[in-house]
Amino acid sequence: MSGERTDGAGIPSIGRLLIDRAASDGDRVYLEDARSDRSLTFTQVACAASAFASRSGLDAHTTVFVREPDPLTFAVAHLWVIASGHRSVPLDPALAPADVARLAGLIASDGDESAIVTADASFANAAGVRRIDPPQLDGQLASGAGAASVFRDGGSAMLFTSGSTGTPKGVELRAEQLAFVGAAVAAHLGLTAEDRGYNPLPLFHINAEVVGLLSALVAGSTLVLDERFHRTGFWRLMSDRRITWINAVPAILAVLATEAIEPPAGLRLIRTASAPLPGPVAEAFAGIPLVVSYGMTEASSQITATPVDAPRAGTVGVPVGTQVQVRVGAGLAEPGEVGELWIRGAGVVSSYFAGAAADRFDADGWLRTGDLGSVDADGYVTLAGRVDDVINRGGEKVYPLEVEEALLEDQAVREVVVVGAPDNVLGAVPVAFVIPAEPVRSDEGDRTLVQRLTALAEERLPRFKRPRTITVVDDVPRAPTGKVQRVRLRGTLTPDR
Repeated sequence: MSGERTDGAGIPSIGRLLIDRAASDGDRVYLEDARSDRSLTFTQVACAASAFASRSGLDAHTTVFVREPDPLTFAVAHLWVIASGHRSVPLDPALAPADVARLAGLIASDGDESAIVTADASFANAAGVRRIDPPQLDGQLASGAGAASVFRDGGSAMLFTSGSTGTPKGVELRAEQLAFVGAAVAAHLGLTAEDRGYNPLPLFHINAEVVGLLSALVAGSTLVLDERFHRTGFWRLMSDRRITWINAVPAILAVLATEAIEPPAGLRLIRTASAPLPGPVAEAFAGIPLVVSYGMTEASSQITATPVDAPRAGTVGVPVGTQVQVRVGAGLAEPGEVGELWIRGAGVVSSYFAGAAADRFDADGWLRTGDLGSVDADGYVTLAGRVDDVINRGGEKVYPLEVEEALLEDQAVREVVVVGAPDNVLGAVPVAFVIPAEPVRSDEGDRTLVQRLTALAEERLPRFKRPRTITVVDDVPRAPTGKVQRVRLRGTLTPDR
């Protein structure tokens, strides 16, 4: 099945978007810092980027690593690297020089210069690349011109994804792919110049870069950037900043659902991505439109999303600017039948960097996502988990998501993660890790919760799907976006567990 538009025709480049916004909406605030009074108008972003480009002296196509913890500074550097025809490689600020050197080695090519935007002088020699000081966000922003003179075609963003294999794969997304998906997100959410978005997600991940930075740029709206999610005072911040939409992940919503939800009067919607949204969490936000989405780095972020005015519980919506197929073996699945999801579209890569994992692409340009799911007769997609996460218990298939949903019926549970533990007889058995809604716990309370959940599993699930063990934990291994890292969790298990 297809979304409404998948060809990307007519979408301006990122450089052109910056120029046009500076010309038409120059005095409007584009980026705002959530923890201070700092902000940048569209003109100021263009001016800061122009001054940065002139000072950096990058003439030919260059790979530029961007390592900057301040959200506003990161945004200026990242956008301008792409708009000026270079390759931006966004980095987690926690990465050490040795990590950068390893990534530089993975994408090194003859004749290409490498540089890193960072204030840390130790990176220049240790990473083996030229260091560039971050762009200056000071009084010079009101002057500066000539942005158009330093724009070039050929810009891109390079991100690394390990999927379920743990082996880094480079995903290079062309500027036009990023702009296309940013425009698709803006249109789907109905963003206008009056909107004020809030983004606490890390800017070195594709979601914040496209769903956050680029959708706001396309719409001419304001984006409030937070370095990270803060539970305390969250709703007061939303009110003070006059937020109209929130870019979140289920882990954030699960935390907020444990306390009183006090949305500001102007809040239009909350968009969530990265993982399926548990039913009890969604119910806690009743009355606030939730846009549940599904995406991946290889698709420039968004693949599907629920319509703002037509949500469907349990689904991740319909394709938006992307084509989606469900395949079972060599054929297409019937409506409602679970199979593996394949995608293609203007925002989807046609290969991994250096030809890695070529078997994930077919001759017609479809990408095998590695995700399991189904599409109903109305085109809504429902996820069933990752292919590699399916637990083969003595020949019986157990989808972790259905076990997690059963245990989440207990209101004392905030989150459940089910993985397969090795078993010498059955091959693998499901085990559950439970994060309670109430962080203050006791041994007796944990035992009582486990007993209740064991009884709930016996009531809701057939015997082979019931977790062999249920363990109450404070948290589980996560990526910076909050996404559960099941590979790491499985790595802690042994056949004796």
